[in-house]
Amino acid sequence: MATDGRRTRASTRSGGGGGRGGGTDTNATPKGTSKTGELVSGQGGPNFSQGGIMPGGGQMENWRENPQDPMAPIGVRSRAVERDSSILRLGPLEKIYLIWMVGGSCDGCTVAVSGATHPRVEHLLSGIIPGLPRVELIHTVVSVEVGPEWTHNLFMAERGELDAPYLICWEGSIMDESIAGEGYWMGLGEDPQTGRQITSLEWLDRLSPGAAAVVAVGTCASWGGIPAAKGNVTNSMGVMDYLGKDYRSAFGVPVVNVPGCSPIGDNVLETAAAVCLFLNGLAPLPEFDDLGRPAWLFGETVHRHCPRAGYYEEGVFATEYGDKECLVELGCWGPVVQCNIAERGMVDGHGGCMQMGGICIGCTMPGFPDKFSPITEIAPGSLISSTTSRIVGGAIRRMRAVSAVDKNMTARWDGAGETSSGFGRSTTAPKGATKMIHKFYSKYQHSHEGGHKGKKLYGEGHGNTAGMGTFEAGSGHGKH
Repeated sequence: MATDGRRTRASTRSGGGGGRGGGTDTNATPKGTSKTGELVSGQGGPNFSQGGIMPGGGQMENWRENPQDPMAPIGVRSRAVERDSSILRLGPLEKIYLIWMVGGSCDGCTVAVSGATHPRVEHLLSGIIPGLPRVELIHTVVSVEVGPEWTHNLFMAERGELDAPYLICWEGSIMDESIAGEGYWMGLGEDPQTGRQITSLEWLDRLSPGAAAVVAVGTCASWGGIPAAKGNVTNSMGVMDYLGKDYRSAFGVPVVNVPGCSPIGDNVLETAAAVCLFLNGLAPLPEFDDLGRPAWLFGETVHRHCPRAGYYEEGVFATEYGDKECLVELGCWGPVVQCNIAERGMVDGHGGCMQMGGICIGCTMPGFPDKFSPITEIAPGSLISSTTSRIVGGAIRRMRAVSAVDKNMTARWDGAGETSSGFGRSTTAPKGATKMIHKFYSKYQHSHEGGHKGKKLYGEGHGNTAGMGTFEAGSGHGKH
């Protein structure tokens, strides 16, 4: 199973056996640890003062003697950084810890967020955005520290030892550990006293009550996603389903959902930034819809902002991938899916499903993937909507084509009966019935100039006629 690979990596990443602290004895307190679960130097443990031996053969410096050691837990390192008095701080929070944990995930959400540009991750980490606290990142993949040093941050958060509030960002679906048997679905470090594997889900249970906010990143975390598809054996679900509708963070915030498979990185960081402004007392809590999604990001459908939407209106549809027309009849769900990919793009305003020729498969929606399967098949509702669009849109398209012929002619060309372009394959002005249509159309168009149905002309009133006038197409001057 895919979770087996994740389990192996998680144990290596955060467990005692794969970190720099070495293995643990499941029957006794491990050497080099205290009853509080912290790494310590002393009898039986590595001689940190003289440089301990890492499993790989390298030297290990005691970060308790040098808290600025880059391999020390960031909860410790951050305390050692002197506050820069030259920076103007807005709000009470100088910094905030962001604890990123994972469940059933492909790490696509991490990749997406790392490519965000509004704001950029590095700007949040450096604390250069006015009004936003500096973000200290505790991430399962990109953090510098590993093994016991990494999990030490989580123990500090649980005991309230961090010197600033913390946010939890959860990536991936929550897998039901109660049915994992003697094993586990997702491990994230070990208990330093017993060697017992601590699961990601247990950490969520232990840390969510004290979190300033819990943000579910991606569709798997928001709704369950692909791991929670019908028939799955892990009983996967979203964070909101697991914590329940009555959950409130320490700051009174319900679970925030930023769906997408993967989500738009800018959506995630923009939402996190908006929440941080609220936590810093500089802005109200952002508006969220009934499902906890940022309302300003997920209030519109893909179709309303799709660059191909005009073709749908005129009843013109692509017949194969690579066509420029509307993709609905290739299986696109854009007309009903709430997502801003069409106008925002994927990375720095570029890319996005429809812009790159792909259909919308509904990946931001709670019903994904079951209610959008089989992917690439035409949605049943398109039988009605597409047929209606073909009939009505076809008539509208032909009317617009007739108008376009006239609007592509200057008044001079109307008189000459042809254009002066050497490129034109059809250089003549409208003739016959088309010409008569435009004659009546133009007459009606200009019949209400300066007013409407007997109303005063623009500028008329109180005996002042200055500025009054009408303009007749082709006359070259105003009529006063």
